[in-house]
Amino acid sequence: MTAIPLVFDAPRRGMPPRHLADLSVAQRRDAVLELGEKAFRANQLSHHYFSRLTVDPTAMTDIPAAARDRLAEQLLPPLLTVVRQVECDEGATRKTLWRAHDGTMLESVLMRYPDRVTLCVSSQAGCGMACPFCATGQGGLERNLSTAEIVDQIRAAAAAMREGEFGSLGRLSNVVFMGMGEPLANYRRVADAVHRICDPAPGGLGISQRSVTVSTVGLAPAMRRLADEGLSVRLAVSLHAPDDELRDTLVPVNNRWKISEVLAAARYYADRTGRRVSVEYALIRDMNDHPWRADLLGSLLREHLGQLAHVNVIPLNPTPGSQWDASPKPVEREFVRRVNAAGVSCTVRDTRGQEIAAACGQLAADG
Repeated sequence: MTAIPLVFDAPRRGMPPRHLADLSVAQRRDAVLELGEKAFRANQLSHHYFSRLTVDPTAMTDIPAAARDRLAEQLLPPLLTVVRQVECDEGATRKTLWRAHDGTMLESVLMRYPDRVTLCVSSQAGCGMACPFCATGQGGLERNLSTAEIVDQIRAAAAAMREGEFGSLGRLSNVVFMGMGEPLANYRRVADAVHRICDPAPGGLGISQRSVTVSTVGLAPAMRRLADEGLSVRLAVSLHAPDDELRDTLVPVNNRWKISEVLAAARYYADRTGRRVSVEYALIRDMNDHPWRADLLGSLLREHLGQLAHVNVIPLNPTPGSQWDASPKPVEREFVRRVNAAGVSCTVRDTRGQEIAAACGQLAADG
């Protein structure tokens, strides 16, 4: 059994300097006043960052040059530098490797679909959850990301879409916290990032809460805390097994919070927010793909969540050194059929980015 640390918020490196995106609207005004500028400069800076999607001081011509440089230096410090970008799926998937101020590496994945553009964003560098089939989890936790480091991944993606740098001109429409890290282990910064993502401009990026998904392996108390946050983002629970015996191995945090506790917290979230919960299930050959496990999954979800659950079956993505593989397609189809037959909505998730190690469970930020 893999030990789970009692303290999740345990970064090993220093956090970045204060940034505009770390601050609420009121805090931005206070920060500007502390720098000897008038309060309305905070709104101007916010307009450039969140509406115009720029961090270039020379583009902020509505602010006097002397004030502009000082404000940019203090409130728009460089956070992330692109190290490498690779594409696949005929140019519809792009993975970006970022280097933070302290050398920490992280990744995000931008995906174009016919009806939407989605960014898979990281909330930590690495992950401390130690799931054995996930490359990120096997690499361990480097540190938490700051609110601004999370938001800046999204601002950069939105700017790339607006400028036509990723195919045709377009708009970033969806954000999923399914990149590196366990979002709810970095709770406060992730919750603040959701506000920056969803608050209307110039307070934030103005993306609909209904277009944001926060994923978790099942930190039950934090799931309940998120339910009480007053947000209406979608919650995705990475379950991967319907029985505690197997889940203790596949998702070691299950040794802290058993499946019944996780599903009770998921039901609390659904009841508080009115949002259906996504249940993520990576299908692994001869490990969790048995017909009886499909039946058990269906009955458990029907009991705990009813029509408030949707199962996303994810064919296991290969990772270096893993002894496990995806289930054969006939087994996958039978698994989905059985869950649906139990009265629970179940579909297979479209797999993107395998060729560039950008799919679920593959992010490792190898520099």
